[in-house]
Amino acid sequence: MTGPDPLPTPAEGDVCVIGGGLAGIAAALRLADAGARVTLLESRPELGGATYSFQRDDLTVDTGQHVFLRCYTAYRELLARLGTDGDTDVQKRFSVPVLLPGRSAHLLTRSRLPAPAHLLPALARYRLLDRGERLAAIRAAAALRHVDPDLRHTDEESFGDWLTAHGQSPRAIRRLWDLITVAALNVPADRASLALAARVFRTGLLESADAGDIGRPLVPLTDLHAIPARRVLAGLRVRVRTHARVGWIRQEEQGFRLGINGSELTTQAVVLAVPHPAAARLVPASAAPDAGRWSLLGAAPIVNVHLRYAAPVTELRFAAAVESPAQWIFDRSTPEMGGEQHLVVSLSAADAELARSTADLVAAQRAALAELFPAARATAVRDAFVTREPRATFRQGPGTRAYRPQAATRMPGLALAGAWTDTGWPDTMEGAVRSGTDAADVVCRHLASRPRHTEAAR
Repeated sequence: MTGPDPLPTPAEGDVCVIGGGLAGIAAALRLADAGARVTLLESRPELGGATYSFQRDDLTVDTGQHVFLRCYTAYRELLARLGTDGDTDVQKRFSVPVLLPGRSAHLLTRSRLPAPAHLLPALARYRLLDRGERLAAIRAAAALRHVDPDLRHTDEESFGDWLTAHGQSPRAIRRLWDLITVAALNVPADRASLALAARVFRTGLLESADAGDIGRPLVPLTDLHAIPARRVLAGLRVRVRTHARVGWIRQEEQGFRLGINGSELTTQAVVLAVPHPAAARLVPASAAPDAGRWSLLGAAPIVNVHLRYAAPVTELRFAAAVESPAQWIFDRSTPEMGGEQHLVVSLSAADAELARSTADLVAAQRAALAELFPAARATAVRDAFVTREPRATFRQGPGTRAYRPQAATRMPGLALAGAWTDTGWPDTMEGAVRSGTDAADVVCRHLASRPRHTEAAR
């Protein structure tokens, strides 16, 4: 893991960061390190944004099943800064049990060979495809290494079209490529941007042997992000205000004025680190004349079905399912559960599931897990519930990049952050952290260029 980029020119002055998700936390840390006086405003009761937890009886439940890859260098640096990198588990080698109903689990794992040969044995032995499909997959993987994710025409092409043009059968797309695409991009291959898919596969799986090793939290997300962020930010004298809903932003001669819960706050610079619908409402028109187009990014949902079994039904800590109503399955059991097992089925690209009733979703996933884990057929379910994230990510389809803005706006001193901005990455925790750092650097350069004798009052 490489160290962070050097800090920009010291930036003395007041900065408000609006939004306390990972992008806002990363921006606040970067700004405080550079010497700015930072106020972090969050409308929710706690920091963390989309990565938070809640209580259900004796369970602490995460809103989503967030995993990361070893190549998420900015995110892992943030965890190290928060002191919680030890609260995660990163595989020594990429390894995913793949489940097909009626079959024993197939372990898709990389070899110890250097890249790009490290995946050849895994693809050559992937028994959920026939021999011709496996050879075609190897050829497609080799070709994907040469797809440039930063070219505009790459973003305008569908990943599904590219796969078909490179000899991938519908079954190979379902059983291999969508295994990663749906989880990483929250859309299937036929509706995914080739550029974003290439970023995932090239950076995460093809260019470095260990880049795709999977990391999982060992503690609830609030303990991983929000609580330690509060502690570290307090040590840097960052003022954190929760339950602080910003209603408007106005530019003034010496900076900006914000409307917050009926009161006002002045500041010299602003990082706007909120989801794109909120950013479009708040950003001054002259700062981002194209903000009306941000709505074209849309939203893609994720649904999580929680099943608490009376006894363990599988020894797998996590697995992926193909040709099944289930997708990715996580064991979130804790020692305090007394021998019960808490499995979470995470359903990405869940447009159809979003409108289904809780009873229907629970019944469908109980049946799906009974097909995958025979022990589940005779094991009682003590509790079952569903969590829904209607706007889990933006919709990462072809042409997406045209609607993703840069961190810098046309208004000096106002920068944008969030995984939806043009980071070159998909809507992931890594993209969020990178966006916060980029936005902070924009603001630092602005503050460093200002005459020192003018300061806005708090």
